[in-house]
Amino acid sequence: MVDRKLAGAHYGLRDWAMQRATAVIMLVYTVAFIIFLLALPGDYDSWQAFFAQTWVKVFTQVTFVALFLHAWVGIRDLWMDYIKPFGLRLFLQVATIIWLVGCLVYSVKVIWGIV
Repeated sequence: MVDRKLAGAHYGLRDWAMQRATAVIMLVYTVAFIIFLLALPGDYDSWQAFFAQTWVKVFTQVTFVALFLHAWVGIRDLWMDYIKPFGLRLFLQVATIIWLVGCLVYSVKVIWGIV
């Protein structure tokens, strides 16, 4: 019998919903990016002006956050399903969190031009 306090019956639905929500955000961004790719001139100045707009920066940052959350749910589930020793699984989960937070910080630096 599964101990619900340890396994948590509600996690599956929440993870499923999170994966779908983040996937929709990434899909909308990708479609919008392709449309702008086809609509904008191909020169550097046009693209720089486009990405300098605040709404583009916000939309890009939100998409990166969605990407990192999507990756976290997927990788965490992979570690939980296939890595049985608790210590190793904990190490891998912490390493994944550190990596994703580092990627988030770097994305803020790149998108917002913070030095």
